[in-house]
Amino acid sequence: MKSKIVQFTRNKGRHVCPWWIAYLFDNPLRRLVHPPEKIVGPYVTAGMILLDFGCGFGHYTLGMARLTGPSGKVVAADIQQKMLDKTMARAKKAGLEGVVQPLLCSGKGIGAPFIFDFALASNSIHETPDRGEIMTELFAVLRPGGRFFLMEPRSHMTLERFESEVALAESAGFVETERPRVIREMSVLFENPRAC
Repeated sequence: MKSKIVQFTRNKGRHVCPWWIAYLFDNPLRRLVHPPEKIVGPYVTAGMILLDFGCGFGHYTLGMARLTGPSGKVVAADIQQKMLDKTMARAKKAGLEGVVQPLLCSGKGIGAPFIFDFALASNSIHETPDRGEIMTELFAVLRPGGRFFLMEPRSHMTLERFESEVALAESAGFVETERPRVIREMSVLFENPRAC
């Protein structure tokens, strides 16, 4: 069964990492330094519905798809069609195309058609035009008790800017639960504390 791609308009007013640059950092070395199963493994179990916001070439998408297995789903969301094409080609090669669903989203929102158990935003929130709006939408699409893992690169994010993203997430309703250690990343794990 072919995955449906939901299309939205692209926001051209914000800098977004060009798709071809992903070849520089999404490589075998990254899989050694940032093994997806180790980084998100403590938070993902079989059968979960997961969101990889700003999926790039699917580095974390594929790891999450292996963890959630055929009874789960991973929505790979990105603003660039070429990122999604590469992610789906990799998912097909790994035999995970039935678990991964691509979602072409706008720079203004996600537009996800699901409620998620877990959401990951790796090196992507800083590229959105309205970080507060994205945090609010992420909060809205996570089930009560769902977790949101935010990572931003130390290489071109200041601690002050990262902490401003943390504050925006908390303003949206998230509660910080942990600061996982990830090489060369600033990271924080949040929970949606809404009652069931």
